[in-house]
Amino acid sequence: MALKLTKKTSIGLNAVDAYHRVENIELQNKNIIIFNVKSYADAMFHPFNVLSFSCDYDINGENPIKQAYLHLKALPEFSDATDC
Repeated sequence: MALKLTKKTSIGLNAVDAYHRVENIELQNKNIIIFNVKSYADAMFHPFNVLSFSCDYDINGENPIKQAYLHLKALPEFSDATDC
């Protein structure tokens, strides 16, 4: 699972339909997960950006990875992303 969304790189180039993947997910405690989102111009290249996030975790909800993606899609900067 990943998200597809055009993003600007740190040097100002547009990475059209960039690939954004949740990685390094950890349960901080029974209520919080922390994770990185790595952004790739293409899934075969090195990431051009890495961001860290945290969100509430529902032990009775979807698996932690799915919850991380749902959290991202609720944020303004990922609200237009599509699943890929």
